[in-house]
Amino acid sequence: MSKETSAEEKILTAARRIFENKGMSGARMQEIADEAKINKSLLHYYYRSKQKLFEAVFKSAFNTLSPQINTILSSDKDICEKITDFTYNYTSFMVKHPYLPNFILQELNRNPEFVTELISSKNIPGMKKFKNQIKEAVKKGKIKDISAEQLFINILALNIFPFIGAPLLKGFLETSDKEFKVLLENRKTEVADFIIQSIKL
Repeated sequence: MSKETSAEEKILTAARRIFENKGMSGARMQEIADEAKINKSLLHYYYRSKQKLFEAVFKSAFNTLSPQINTILSSDKDICEKITDFTYNYTSFMVKHPYLPNFILQELNRNPEFVTELISSKNIPGMKKFKNQIKEAVKKGKIKDISAEQLFINILALNIFPFIGAPLLKGFLETSDKEFKVLLENRKTEVADFIIQSIKL
């Protein structure tokens, strides 16, 4: 491992820890430099701004999650197994990286070019097999008449919203941070069960 690679990896690891604890707005470059045990000028040598550093952390996380999702969608498992696997993997990942969904929403409005670049990358999960499976399952009368697109939106929406709306949900549900974490853990299976029951005939 070269010194340059090592330094960059240290920065990304440190930045990930700070962003996970404080989010994008609460993180400070000096704090990230201290966590990485480097001086701030070296941090700015690699990443000119906190935004660029956050984008790098996001891409690193996305490139870890995306192959997992792609494997699930492209596998030979049946629809119900795919929904179960997707929900469990996605929720487990977001519990470890809770800052990601809000970052995506922020960038959709503020920096759409970044999102476009991300979507056009080779790591974006493929939907072809999933779509064909849904069409075939509907045709054979195994599930209700629903499009793959609508089903996938439902899956994403039910999995993403608790992370985006966490402060609001905690208030409505009158739950502590600890109690909310338990709710998120339970959603690893409950969301899949809910969706599967909704498409069953």
